[in-house]
Amino acid sequence: MSQTRATVEIPASAEEVWKLIGGFNALPDWLPFIVESVAGEGGRVRHLTTADGAVIVERLQTFDNAARTYSYSIEQGPFPVSDYLATVKVSAVPGKQAALVEWGGQFVAVGVSEAEAIAIFDGVYQGGLKELSKHFAG
Repeated sequence: MSQTRATVEIPASAEEVWKLIGGFNALPDWLPFIVESVAGEGGRVRHLTTADGAVIVERLQTFDNAARTYSYSIEQGPFPVSDYLATVKVSAVPGKQAALVEWGGQFVAVGVSEAEAIAIFDGVYQGGLKELSKHFAG
């Protein structure tokens, strides 16, 4: 099983950041690569459409609003992996008016090397958190 993770410190409270990203169906609000998210099964499944037209279906596995975290799996998508489980978490940075956002996952590479699979999700997580930072810049 492979894993990778990205983090970013955002100059806003953890509550403000969670308000933007904490909804399981909120990806289009902060991640330009995702142009549409349609909720299904009472909000436990999201059907995502990417800017290039790919479809990704993800299932919410755990959600803890008080701890500002959720985990999800991929049921369908263009990624060369299986057994994917990712977690998004927002924490307050002690002594600062800032939030630490963590986004990471674990998976098994399928048809590609472990390094190639890790590189794909490194790009997703790091690129996504870079876009999130733009919402709170300046």
